[in-house]
Amino acid sequence: MAERRLLSVSSSPHVRSREDADRIMRDVIIALVPALVGSFFWFGYRALMLSSVACLAALATEIALLLWRGRRVDGAAVNSALITGVLLTFCVSPLVPWWLVVVGAVVGIGIGKHAFGGLGYNIFNPALVGRAFLMSAYPIAMTTWKAPGQAVNAVTSATPLAHMKTAAYDKVPELWHLALGDIGGCVGETSAILLLAGAAYLVVRRVITWHVPVAYLGALAIVAWAFGGTYKGEGGTVVRVFAGVGPANVGAIPIHLLAGGAILGACYMATDYVTSPMTPKGMIIFGVGCGVLTGVIRIFGGYPEGTSYAILLMNMTVPLIDRATMPRLFGARALK
Repeated sequence: MAERRLLSVSSSPHVRSREDADRIMRDVIIALVPALVGSFFWFGYRALMLSSVACLAALATEIALLLWRGRRVDGAAVNSALITGVLLTFCVSPLVPWWLVVVGAVVGIGIGKHAFGGLGYNIFNPALVGRAFLMSAYPIAMTTWKAPGQAVNAVTSATPLAHMKTAAYDKVPELWHLALGDIGGCVGETSAILLLAGAAYLVVRRVITWHVPVAYLGALAIVAWAFGGTYKGEGGTVVRVFAGVGPANVGAIPIHLLAGGAILGACYMATDYVTSPMTPKGMIIFGVGCGVLTGVIRIFGGYPEGTSYAILLMNMTVPLIDRATMPRLFGARALK
């Protein structure tokens, strides 16, 4: 008579859940679909073409490196590569040549991910690593924009943050344009409504929590209120209001929140499980740091946008934040 196994003993934790990395990444892909459709509506076929090329390049690089390292190719690896490809495309201009996103995808997957050990071991967001490399290597291509609905060879249009940087406040679009997305900018960052719709789906599915996005955007709003308002002084000089008073500062808050990659970064990149803190308190600290750095780079730095660099800088602090905010085990003593 065969022996019946009545008890199975394994190490803790003994928590069962239907959630796994594959399912979570599928939800992220679904959440990105509205913004991807919106990018096609505003920028035409090039948005989908660049996304397709970036996804294929990221997937090919992921599979090649996994096979070279003798690792198994599973659904989580495939979906992770696809997310990197889409997010990378969302961070580039619709005018970039197709080979540029291929380079970014290879750098993001190869250096930003597998150089640290692959999925689950990378300390930086791979899509942002690719974007930062492209910004350094091909700055002209990465900062050449076009207005939605124009042909590829049409007259280019600056982004709202670029107008803010050059004090061209009369050229900053109205808020409803910033919310809809019919403005110049990167492929997937322009429509705040569609990005927030995808983020709401992730919150409902419990893929992300409110801590990082709210802390990120709240800190950015405070920096914009305190330092982002300007007005024309005597003789046409631009005077910056540091006291945080006056209608100029109030108007700077929604512009900094809706324009650029703040919502994209806060909801989709700063919330990455691997490169963000694990505790709620740590998430808030991380989000506040990202928001403050984004505002400082935008207002006082040389670039009109600072989302990607802010998140990459805060990625380096995640181990320290986790160590400082991790709850103490019951009965354990603090290390001196």
